[in-house]
Amino acid sequence: NCQLFSALKDPSVVIMSNWLKIRGTLKSWTKLWCILKPGILLIYKTPGSDHWVGTILLNACKLIERPSKKDGFCFKLYHPLDKSIWAMKGPKGESVGSITQPLPSNYLIFRAASESDGRCWMDALELALSCSSLSKMSAKSGRDGDLSGSSESSHILQLLQISLHQHTAERVHIRCNAAGEASQVETVSEENKGLIWTLLKQLRPGMDLSKVVLPTFILEPRSFLDKLSDYYYHADLLSQAVMEESPYSRMKQVLRWYLSGFYKKPKGLKKPYNPILGEMFRCCWLHPQTDSCTFYIAEQVSHHPPVSAFYISNRKDGFCITGSILAKSKFYGNSLSAILDGKARLLFLTRDEEYIITMPYAHCKGILYGTMTLELGGKITIECEKTQCYTEIEYKLKPFLGSSCNVNQISGKIRMGEDVLATVDGHWDSKVHLTEKRTGQQEVLWNPGPDIRRQRLKRQVVQVDQQEAFESERLWQHVTRAIKDKDQMRATQEKFVLEEAQRQEARERAERPWNPRLFTFNTDTNEWHYKYTDTKPWDPERCLLQFEKDGVIQTKEKSRRRSFSYSQNWAAQQKVSPTGSYSTPEPNHESSDNEGQSSSHTQTQLHSKS
Repeated sequence: NCQLFSALKDPSVVIMSNWLKIRGTLKSWTKLWCILKPGILLIYKTPGSDHWVGTILLNACKLIERPSKKDGFCFKLYHPLDKSIWAMKGPKGESVGSITQPLPSNYLIFRAASESDGRCWMDALELALSCSSLSKMSAKSGRDGDLSGSSESSHILQLLQISLHQHTAERVHIRCNAAGEASQVETVSEENKGLIWTLLKQLRPGMDLSKVVLPTFILEPRSFLDKLSDYYYHADLLSQAVMEESPYSRMKQVLRWYLSGFYKKPKGLKKPYNPILGEMFRCCWLHPQTDSCTFYIAEQVSHHPPVSAFYISNRKDGFCITGSILAKSKFYGNSLSAILDGKARLLFLTRDEEYIITMPYAHCKGILYGTMTLELGGKITIECEKTQCYTEIEYKLKPFLGSSCNVNQISGKIRMGEDVLATVDGHWDSKVHLTEKRTGQQEVLWNPGPDIRRQRLKRQVVQVDQQEAFESERLWQHVTRAIKDKDQMRATQEKFVLEEAQRQEARERAERPWNPRLFTFNTDTNEWHYKYTDTKPWDPERCLLQFEKDGVIQTKEKSRRRSFSYSQNWAAQQKVSPTGSYSTPEPNHESSDNEGQSSSHTQTQLHSKS
């Protein structure tokens, strides 16, 4: 609280700032620059501070979401008793604002450019409103406290003190403990909130988090390249999709596989490591039913902007996937927004069908005020040009005044050309229903219950001590160990060592372009492509890894070659862990669904868990 109150006296603290459209009494929109500070919202004609329009006293306001018929996201600030929400003077003592058109006295309607931006504004306004309550408590405990500082800071504090006498209602935050939401909430310790406040004062609102050194306590102890592999624990659904006779049945099965990639999530709210340039992650999943294997390899091909390229292949079952993701994470004071900009191309080899797939964005709120909550939002598409089959799914954020049943909702349609074949609705982390449009028949499309979780394919990862230096698990092993030991100071130090080495490498490389080892950029399509799609996956002489048909895995490390094997007798493997020098199929990540059972990498034992 002391750090928060000291921030109120710091004129450099800006929770959020950006352009917003504001509707006046003439019901026309004006684009204005808005700066949100603790307790107040400053409005200007331009990003400079020379053309002040007005100052809204937030703790005299209520905040609600407004439905929007057009693109963007609308919200409304209003006084519950229809009194004025405006301050009499500006931050520098101005008495007349540069108003371009008449503005209402007791409310204001705003339009953000997108839903994610609008949600971040609402979360930030929640934080700014709560700052007023803290200021009130601090003012009561010490009215003669130090209010010195710049003239702008003094004016802002005076506005806060005046408005506090006008509005005395206490804001109460209600924490929802419904099952669907409980796994996605987390309470942050006061010590860690202090670290975030320190971080907040060093950031510009809307700054790209890929350029920011984050506190290690909000990190999930694995690389983003590793996290992208979560979509393939049910890759056998794609093996089944290839076999379906009708385009509609194949699309249903592809959608079922797509939904299978979301329910596995870490306990609480965590962000994976930002991969180091040149970092690589590789693994595979054995399919006991088809006696095949799905191979996965990913590489960080660019650092600024941060781009991760990946390639997945199961030629025996007839599918492969290629794509890249530009991860854009932005910090908005009380919110984080993570947008995965990119697409994946799923190819059914025997049918010559390509499905282009996009991703939702992640929205985390309550970092400083309230309960930390993670949601997914936005519209995603799965489109096959050859069959004209098209799926659109909307991931819905919880409404501002919504109940727990509104958490993690999705809805959508499957079309064939212009005809709607089926509708989809449910919750992405639990049950999803599909309803046939023609017959009205309903079926469960996806439900990740205990039976489904037991059917997860076993993931194989190369033993850490046999990985190359720039493979994810080996590269981050000291940071990971420190985080798991809950030693945040050591984790921060180890993370700094890696990041400083990357900065030093960039300085030495100077203007020379970085050349990825496994992927090449196609300037015609603006996409990254795996270099060796026409050869046997991961040829050892070209890309360091080969999965042989007889179960022997060979890696090349400098001039030495190591080989080791795993048992292919899957029936026996379900009863007894086979010997071999292969690592655990699934890394030991603490999971919200209690799947993170204790396991370790060993030289002689392969541990399996569902």
